[in-house]
Amino acid sequence: MNTLTTIEKKPRLTTSAMIASIASEGQRVTAAPFGKALVELARNRPEIVGMTADLAKYTDLHLFAKEYPERFFQMGMAEQLLMAAAGGMAKEGFIPFATTYAVFGTRRAYDFVHQVIAEENLNVKICCALPGLTTGYGPSHQATEDLAMMRCIPGLTIIDPCDALDIEQAVPQMADHQGPVYMRLPRGNVPLVLDEYDYKFELGKAKLIRDGNAVLVIASGFMTMRALEVADQLKADGIEVAVLHVPTIKPLDEATILAEVRRMGRLVVVAENHSVIGGLGEAVAGLLMRSGVSTAFRQIGLPDAFLDAGALPTLHDRYGISTQTMSRQIKNWV
Repeated sequence: MNTLTTIEKKPRLTTSAMIASIASEGQRVTAAPFGKALVELARNRPEIVGMTADLAKYTDLHLFAKEYPERFFQMGMAEQLLMAAAGGMAKEGFIPFATTYAVFGTRRAYDFVHQVIAEENLNVKICCALPGLTTGYGPSHQATEDLAMMRCIPGLTIIDPCDALDIEQAVPQMADHQGPVYMRLPRGNVPLVLDEYDYKFELGKAKLIRDGNAVLVIASGFMTMRALEVADQLKADGIEVAVLHVPTIKPLDEATILAEVRRMGRLVVVAENHSVIGGLGEAVAGLLMRSGVSTAFRQIGLPDAFLDAGALPTLHDRYGISTQTMSRQIKNWV
């Protein structure tokens, strides 16, 4: 009895693999920026509807559901139905924002996105949480190949926002854009970093966030935040790092990328929260080769592998996308 009592009194263990936040301790964050931005936009846009596949709470769409219950559609655990129904809503003149996890919105529903939505150029906005390595639940939930898959769909605009400001400013521009959009969606308490750099999101445009004469890091998603942290660290070693943020993966802002790569003869590093196959790195490499631009080029991204489950800080270190591992790698290259 004493042994059982002792066991019962032990605190219940939890796993940090459940934590999907990329915000570091003490970092400034904004809660549910996507949900709040969509609620605000929809006040004067009655054609906007919210749709999800049983994941409203986990994609911040629950805020929209609470504010506009008559314009919210819960499709259940049926991502193919979600995409097909969103296409139908778009045909009737609505602008559906459809949310789920990235693995389900791409791998599970790909044919419906391709055939129902994209082929007919329907005005559907697909917003998918847990992109790349932003969950510790292993390959079933880690969408490390979503950009590679979605880049292949003709006419599909792809957005990979860095922070809360990016999301807030992207949502209305997504609604104004005529045609299908896929956005990787940071959710929950999302870091806020770009407001310190006088940054404004423009659909289809890359922005130089910070300049430097030794290394040019071309990044998207939260890897832009990491690149800015790396730039601060390497400055102490006398290594000046420029950071070019590319929030729109497709269409790629080729003119800005080429202009920055051609300046100063810097080492070019593409950093992305995605497999090194088929994402931003290969898109930039292909652009440089087609344009006849020769430069020292490196990639920081996730390996071509099924990744482990575990705590995000451990996994980011293991797979080379943490601030510390990025700093060491770039310093070695320089």
